[in-house]
Amino acid sequence: MEISDYSVGLDIGTTKIVAIVGKKNTNGKIEIMGMGRAKSLGVHKGIVNNIAQTINSIQSAVSQAEKSSGVKIDKVTVGIAGKHIRSLQHSDYIMREHPEKIITEEDVEQLKDQVKKLVMLPGEQIIHVLPQEYKVDSEGEIQEPIGMHGKRLEANFHVVVGQMSSIRNIIRCVKEAGLEMEALTLEPLASAESVLTKEEKEAGVAIIDIGGGTTDIAIFKNNIIRHTCVIPYGGGIITDDIKEGCSIIENHAEKLKVKFGSAIPELEKESTFITIPGLHGRPDKEISLRTLAQIINARVEEILEMANNELKAYGAYEQKKKLIAGIVLTGGGSNLKNLRQLSNYITGFDARIGYANEFVANDKNQYLKSPEFATSIGLLMESLSVREHKKQESTEAVEANKKLVEFSAEAQANGASQEIEANSNEEVKQPEVEPKKKTKLTISQIIMNRVREFFEEKE
Repeated sequence: MEISDYSVGLDIGTTKIVAIVGKKNTNGKIEIMGMGRAKSLGVHKGIVNNIAQTINSIQSAVSQAEKSSGVKIDKVTVGIAGKHIRSLQHSDYIMREHPEKIITEEDVEQLKDQVKKLVMLPGEQIIHVLPQEYKVDSEGEIQEPIGMHGKRLEANFHVVVGQMSSIRNIIRCVKEAGLEMEALTLEPLASAESVLTKEEKEAGVAIIDIGGGTTDIAIFKNNIIRHTCVIPYGGGIITDDIKEGCSIIENHAEKLKVKFGSAIPELEKESTFITIPGLHGRPDKEISLRTLAQIINARVEEILEMANNELKAYGAYEQKKKLIAGIVLTGGGSNLKNLRQLSNYITGFDARIGYANEFVANDKNQYLKSPEFATSIGLLMESLSVREHKKQESTEAVEANKKLVEFSAEAQANGASQEIEANSNEEVKQPEVEPKKKTKLTISQIIMNRVREFFEEKE
């Protein structure tokens, strides 16, 4: 199988590292060829804090994915998150030299490249430059300027920025794991690709991806990315709260959260208890479901309030910016019971749980369609998109080169016939002149000779 036939998404999360191998079928859906999963030991709140452990976890996940898919993995598309991520709005423009010619993709890329040269704070690096509305001369609110005429090409951009050191650490881990990084993508954008519909992005929607170490947010309106941010709290801190509040070990706390946890205490019975085995001969512990839910609720409310503040900062409660499609909750933390109802209460927006079920074709057991794999599936989709774009560029380059070769061959053939004719004319007109060493005339020289002869005849 050729490398272009499949792609790989690598999600380097706080709790797990997932590698998914897939390809597109004839219907445009994704067929999962294999996957690997390893516990993430060197990442804290989305940031690499132990290079060696992270490399080992990446290698373990990739090795599993290679075995299950039967292919060799060498290129991956990687996700990035963490509290160091921030976003900003920026407007910029270019003046085109030839306004009579139509605007091309090269013009748009030139404008993007200009934005990428923005001076950031010390130690920061631009990750994404995402165009919003374009403006051509005096005409505004243009979503696709390619094919139009104009002198001044202007656009509003959503610029995503991250700490250079964190980005370099991820790149180093991937490289030392024996892999090449094909693309680096902001995780909430990847999650959005896998769980949001085009209609939701058009109407206005916010995706809240509750991961192990961070909660990632992305807001869309009119099919345009409007706002992104990363909250430095996720499912891991809820587990820590249970561990401290109930005085139990982390493993038991995680299992309690997953199996019996609830976001709304009032819906749990106070008389129902769970028994936790004691350590090394110590007596067992009994914890009521209501108490467990109260511990969880305090932290989940905090996370949702912070997310709601981001919605307010964007202006989601204004009529023009209103999120008609509401909120989509995804990530491993969205599996928490009654989370959707609590989100509805705190934000006032209707919420649903986001599954990657519209894009995966062959997941019969629904395992990979779980919200915790939304980012991984999104990264795989991004990787496939990058490959398709490169393949298209390669095809266009081959076609252009083919036309150039044909044109050159035709030009050389015409030049050769013109040369023979020019030499024969010289022999007729000047038979007594001592033969000179023949030199091959270029096409431009032949044309100049013809022009000169034309004016000499006129005289």
